Amino acid sequence: MTLRESTLRNSLLALACVLGVTACASTPTHYYTLIAPATPAPANVSQAPFQFEMQAVLMPVQVDQPPLVIRQGDGSLAILENERWGAPLGDEFHDALTGQLERRFGSRDLAGLPKQSDQPVLSVRTDVRRFESVLDQYALIDVVWNLSLRGSGAGSSAKRQTVTCSSVIRQPAGIGMEGLVVAHQKAVSTLADTIARTATQWARQSDARCPS
Repeated sequence: MTLRESTLRNSLLALACVLGVTACASTPTHYYTLIAPATPAPANVSQAPFQFEMQAVLMPVQVDQPPLVIRQGDGSLAILENERWGAPLGDEFHDALTGQLERRFGSRDLAGLPKQSDQPVLSVRTDVRRFESVLDQYALIDVVWNLSLRGSGAGSSAKRQTVTCSSVIRQPAGIGMEGLVVAHQKAVSTLADTIARTATQWARQSDARCPS
């Protein structure tokens, strides 16, 4: 083996070692979801007096992406490339809230599916104005939500009522990323409680108002 070949061989071996160490030392990617673990449905849940459909969720563009976006003390945002949602945040929020409302209404989301003509239909639309994450401190959501109740009958002349409310929910977070995600799950659950309670009261008594 010539000196040149020996030098090239040693260089390649050194490069392989560096790449191997780098690969082993690289930070693993973690994935999270806003969908809380499944639990048994409450025994006292009764079927809501309407069919239910969940509309698309509006989410601030700066956080509506797979990486988690953390707010820092100086007002800046940190995008954590190795800490990711399982899907874009708007989809995660939609699916998490839908599942929570299904449990409370005692019925499935029928968005895009045929409806029974003899039952009113409740449409739920949410506009998330703020989705704030502060590590080791709190999770906050500021949501404007709209309920639209369409009376029985499939025609366009069916009576329709609408009400628009808002909720600001701040949930203390435990330590670490898992604690922050759990706090957001609890905030979505609290939002679902508020929406479900308001929708049920409003469907039975049209002059019901938004929660204070």
